[in-house]
Amino acid sequence: MQNYCKTIGALAAASALVAGNASAEVEYEIHTGYTSEYLFRGVNLGQDLIEAGVDVAAEYNGLGLSAGAWYGSFHAPTGFPSPLNNANADELDIYGEVSKDFGFLTAAVGYIYYYNQQGSANEFLLPVQDQQEAYFSLSHSYFGVDVSLTYFWDIELDNDGYTEGYVGKSFELSPCLTLNTGAILAYLVEEGDLAHLTAKVSLDWAFTETAKLSPFVAHSWSLEDEYTEDNELVAGSLLSVSF
Repeated sequence: MQNYCKTIGALAAASALVAGNASAEVEYEIHTGYTSEYLFRGVNLGQDLIEAGVDVAAEYNGLGLSAGAWYGSFHAPTGFPSPLNNANADELDIYGEVSKDFGFLTAAVGYIYYYNQQGSANEFLLPVQDQQEAYFSLSHSYFGVDVSLTYFWDIELDNDGYTEGYVGKSFELSPCLTLNTGAILAYLVEEGDLAHLTAKVSLDWAFTETAKLSPFVAHSWSLEDEYTEDNELVAGSLLSVSF
């Protein structure tokens, strides 16, 4: 999932609104990539993640509208007993967001639908087939440093009030190279505990006006044993094309 960097209805609404406003500009992006581990909120859900997705974004009457879909396929984590060892699992996420820039900050509300196809390793790795979350976010950029706070509300299950604070900064190395750095500190509101700290470094190489290749490395430190006991180091690369 594109959690480290998710509503068909929102996408349709955005398309209809933009179609009714000839001055609105719609931006699209398609992307695919590989990551050594499927690291989701500090937890290793599997190995050898292959992902692909599409996103659309527009602005209408001062509101930012975005939606997209993400698909990932991966293997059960190392150490699972046979026949789960190296078994395959799949996940599809559909998401949408509405945001408003107030100048001093940007507020956003979004929705994520997680579909975990049943069968193979999914019933053990991702035991619930359908999950839904709404999220609420505040963000701003201070002197070139991006800061955000996002609360995820689990509609069907209980995510212990999972909340992320994010700090990130990008450095333009050349007209076609940008170094991105960022860190997430996660907090479980209902438990009153920190969950994990995850840092990521990526390098965007814009080899054409619309395409870029982004190799990255990330490390997650566990801050609460009941949430996850393991520290994780992952690496991978994403290829994206915008138009």
